[in-house]
Amino acid sequence: MKTVIIGGVAAGMSAATRLRRLDPSATIVVLERGGHVSFANCGLPYHLGGTIEERSALLLQTPEALRARFGLDVRVHHEVLRIDRDAQRLEVRDVAGGAHYIETYDTLVLAPGATPFVPDIPGADRGFTLRSIEDLDRLVAALAERPRTAVVLGGGFIGLEVAENLARRQVEVTVVEAAGQVLAPFDPEMAAAVQRELQRHGVGLALSTSLVSVDADRVTTTDGDTVPADLVVFAVGVRPDTRLARACGLAVGPRGGICVDGQLRTSDRRIFAVGDAVEKTDAVDGEAVLVPLANLANRHGRRVADVIAGRPVPPRAAQGTAIVKVFDLVAAITGWSEQRARAAGRPVAVIHTHATSHAGYYPGAEALSLKLLYDPDDGTILGAQAVGGAGVDKRIDVLATAKAAGLTAPELANLELAYAPPFGSAKDPVNILGYIAENRLGAVRSIQWHELPTAIDAGATVLDVRTPEEFDAGHIPGAFNVPVDDLGLAFGFDGPLVVYCRVGQRAHVAAMALAGAGREVANLDGGWLTWELATGAEVEEDAAEAA
Repeated sequence: MKTVIIGGVAAGMSAATRLRRLDPSATIVVLERGGHVSFANCGLPYHLGGTIEERSALLLQTPEALRARFGLDVRVHHEVLRIDRDAQRLEVRDVAGGAHYIETYDTLVLAPGATPFVPDIPGADRGFTLRSIEDLDRLVAALAERPRTAVVLGGGFIGLEVAENLARRQVEVTVVEAAGQVLAPFDPEMAAAVQRELQRHGVGLALSTSLVSVDADRVTTTDGDTVPADLVVFAVGVRPDTRLARACGLAVGPRGGICVDGQLRTSDRRIFAVGDAVEKTDAVDGEAVLVPLANLANRHGRRVADVIAGRPVPPRAAQGTAIVKVFDLVAAITGWSEQRARAAGRPVAVIHTHATSHAGYYPGAEALSLKLLYDPDDGTILGAQAVGGAGVDKRIDVLATAKAAGLTAPELANLELAYAPPFGSAKDPVNILGYIAENRLGAVRSIQWHELPTAIDAGATVLDVRTPEEFDAGHIPGAFNVPVDDLGLAFGFDGPLVVYCRVGQRAHVAAMALAGAGREVANLDGGWLTWELATGAEVEEDAAEAA
């Protein structure tokens, strides 16, 4: 049997090498239109900033090495122009030599990946993208000209990685983002910490705007401002590369990716498709979704090889687990955000907790904020977010695994997680999420930071149950200080109450006592730290606009 794979990066090469291990006799041809296969595209931004010093470290395999070890026929600079499904033939162009030839297949795997989105604006040809080794080389050459200023269009994962690494090269960077926050998949109070970290390192933010033109040394935004830009990088996201699939009549889904079934087959049973070009099934609602992540692409490559070799595998939905480092901060997410759940009309319960990466009494503990979203009726975990320093990756991976395993939010309380003072706490932050979820079962209700104004408008009195010293250092405007140890003072206030402390623990004690005494009370989830994080970013932005 002859399998031809179009595309030789993550999904394509994973498919080729896995298939060879499963079937030593198969004929396997890989056609890659670029000049490199099996390279670490996720590492590209870090070569810009010098963290990865050698470009060669990004080149994981060569066609020669793959031929020697796996017997693969890997051809770089070979572009597939057309798929003839009836004849099971491909028209291929040798980019270097210019010749055209025909390649036949028994089984075809489409792994073309995705293409960077470039806005259709005047001067867009001045901009750079960062998706391939060739893109990297062009950007490195541009940096050799010592640009002083740069604009990165797009505040997503790649955009922020590029912004950080340009800043490390002493370039004055501004991130332009159409949304009102960076990292659009995150909720605003979690993204706010990332925005502060960018500003702390001198990266400018232009939010809720985009570009209308790119000029020789500046860009113009949709709100009429001009921003200096010797260098412009487009990091607005990627689009599935479906040109070949559409041209030969394969089904394309509502999200614009190639449609595949649970075994990664397209609408033609002899053709499979994998990686960033295909639509996945969302793990929360089962709908089609685009998730252009390297881990999923590699998983797809492995699974499609199993299917071709006669080893069908159960389909897996996509959770969208991702992580990004922004200077000294780490942000990670799995599953849905609160914004997405509410926009979909799905009931959602939310928990914020603020802890440290390991036991606070052991030196070096770093701040860690977690957010958990779950179904209020059955406890099904819908998503989670984590922002902080060390330990963010560990917690999001535990929560992603718990979600995939079908654990409920209260069941997080019972997880046995590794503990020693240098690594964690006896009550891990993940366990604490479970404790809070348990406490919520039939107990005092909680409200979110963005629901507080509505509660106040409805007549609620806000009580800060921290110490007077904590209250004086900063508090929610209009709140009254009633320390938890002086809770009797709370009975001097009529009507509904909202209580809060630093993170929520003392407020839970106060809320339970007040509810037990017959008072209508709600606990402000995540306490002062969540409220200050969320609204502090807004205050800073308003102040900047006023200036």
